[in-house]
Amino acid sequence: MQKGNIGVTTENIFPVIKKFLYSDHEIFLRELVSNAVDATQKLKTLSSMGDFKGELGDLTIHISLGKDTVTVSDRGLGLTAEEIDKYINQIAFSGANDFLEKYKNDANAIIGHFGLGFYSAFMVAKKVEIVTKSYKEDAKAVKWTCDGSPEFTLEDSDRTDRGTDIILYIDDDCKEFLEESRISALLNKYCRFLPVPVAFGKKKEWKDGKQVETGEDNVINDTTPLWTKKPSELKDEDYKKFYRDLYPMADEPLFWIHLNVDYPFHLTGILYFPKVKSNIELTKNKIQLYCNQVYVTDSVEGIVPDFLTLLHGVLDSPDIPLNVSRSYLQSDSNVKKISTYITKKVSDRLQSIFKNDRKQFEEKWDDLKIFIDYGMLTQEDFYDRAKDFALLEDTDKKYYTFDEYKTLIKDAQTDKDGTLIYLYANNKDEQYSYIEAAKSKGYNVLLMDGQLDIAVVSMLEQKLEKCRFTRVDSDVIDKLIVKEDAKNEELEAGKQEVLSIMFKSQLPKIEKAEFHITADSLGENAFPVMITQSEYMRRMKEMANIQSGMSFYGEMPDMYNLILNSDHKLVKDILSDENASCEDSIAPIQKSLDETDSRRKELRKSQEGKKDEDIPTAEKDELSSLDKKWDELKQQKEKVLADYAAGNKVVRQLIDLALLQNGMLKGEALNNFLKRSIELIG
Repeated sequence: MQKGNIGVTTENIFPVIKKFLYSDHEIFLRELVSNAVDATQKLKTLSSMGDFKGELGDLTIHISLGKDTVTVSDRGLGLTAEEIDKYINQIAFSGANDFLEKYKNDANAIIGHFGLGFYSAFMVAKKVEIVTKSYKEDAKAVKWTCDGSPEFTLEDSDRTDRGTDIILYIDDDCKEFLEESRISALLNKYCRFLPVPVAFGKKKEWKDGKQVETGEDNVINDTTPLWTKKPSELKDEDYKKFYRDLYPMADEPLFWIHLNVDYPFHLTGILYFPKVKSNIELTKNKIQLYCNQVYVTDSVEGIVPDFLTLLHGVLDSPDIPLNVSRSYLQSDSNVKKISTYITKKVSDRLQSIFKNDRKQFEEKWDDLKIFIDYGMLTQEDFYDRAKDFALLEDTDKKYYTFDEYKTLIKDAQTDKDGTLIYLYANNKDEQYSYIEAAKSKGYNVLLMDGQLDIAVVSMLEQKLEKCRFTRVDSDVIDKLIVKEDAKNEELEAGKQEVLSIMFKSQLPKIEKAEFHITADSLGENAFPVMITQSEYMRRMKEMANIQSGMSFYGEMPDMYNLILNSDHKLVKDILSDENASCEDSIAPIQKSLDETDSRRKELRKSQEGKKDEDIPTAEKDELSSLDKKWDELKQQKEKVLADYAAGNKVVRQLIDLALLQNGMLKGEALNNFLKRSIELIG
């Protein structure tokens, strides 16, 4: 028997492994099974080259549980005593302490950096034994034992078959790894597609009302998963079945891409387009990354562009090491090449479906839209590719490419300054009357109701030449696309003011909403009253909901315009009736207002250019008194008009109709509107 110390330059490697690798301690199984796979595949290579003449026999790797042990067994190369000394007893660990400090939160980086795959066993074991016999002729079987200190023993073993058993005596604080269900879950996570059969126990079957073991090995992996096969050998059903195996709860995918690259890097895989209706975050991180069929991670942000993390499926590349840190992934040149390649393959696939079967592409657009929008917003080179197949949908459910749509609306929707106006709605039902008004003018209206559409609108305004997007309810139809300078048919200022005071006084209080009231000449057949919302302010508020740093806009009230149509008979009748009813009360107030205002202006003019100390006190007092009087008179006038408006059911009815049209009439106000409607009909 040989005894000795493991050659490490730090005091004791084992507390370091325990302490720093604890968060990832489940990867010990992946590391040990991967080593067993390597040993098995190397033996197969030697056999195929004629360097190993013996029988390969059954190469299944076995995982077994004892009372307090986990054993990983293979029939691969095996190890000689000299190889154990070289590979197990000498750990290249110089400068370890500095490195450990730097990467103390990243178990993968440490294991990968130092080739410590085997030593991950000590994360969960208090003692580890290696019982091994090399494939080489006349090799002696040996047993290596270490109890988690730098000391080890190496002795002869009575093992007769080539290969290796690694026996882990599980530590008291890791007893979970002695549970069949826990090991089964880990094998399913890390080993389900390994290229060598891996068996865990025996298959079970129901007999006499209970599960009993059969004599057949329970092989847990598929050694030739779909991505290792040629696309020409596979049918659609094969791809769909594989998707169901990966994501049992998911809807059927839209379509898929089979990747197979040999140069300038190696990459295979299958990427699926899932149905993504809304919440982006819920569907991320569904791509599994493998290295030679060994599972690495499903956090692929560094490997594929952010928008492609919405895809599902599998990527496998030997050029991405098994054990790497995130920072390594994001700076590695191979990874960057892979990322660029995948973006190109995805856009090529979308382009080919669009070209070859546009009908199918349009049918799937609702599911593809969020994915393509996200890509165009976050990846410049994807926008350049996608602009030829990204679609705009109008309110009649017709689809257009960006160029097709520009051609469609160019003649009718170019304003007097040569700007192309894209009209859009984000709710067909709520904005129905505005959409119809636009259509009656020969305009087309886009439907922009997606999760990312507010950001897409801003992007397209920057990308497309001389254009502006305007929501169809952001102004009266004649002002949405201004064809010529407005003719001056405005209502005289006095009547504008009367209408504004009356209608403002009757508006119900709506939380976080402010109204600006104007009268406009819209033609006698247009609606008597309508509500619009400034495109700029509304868009800022919507952006605030999805973009940090804009919360200032989110706190501001919603700003609405209540526009009265001064050409409409009902509005004219209200003005005429108000004049007849209120003239006697308002005339003397108005006379005093005009006289007061005239004297105020006179005093202000005489004070222009004077310093405050040069203005007589009597003048200052008079101006202050006049300001106060003017405010009081104004309030009197407003009260007369408000009292009149309160008694005029048509004023309140028109306001409520406009609010109702915009989904803003609720609660008591809605109830009052219904009662008043019945009275007016009666």
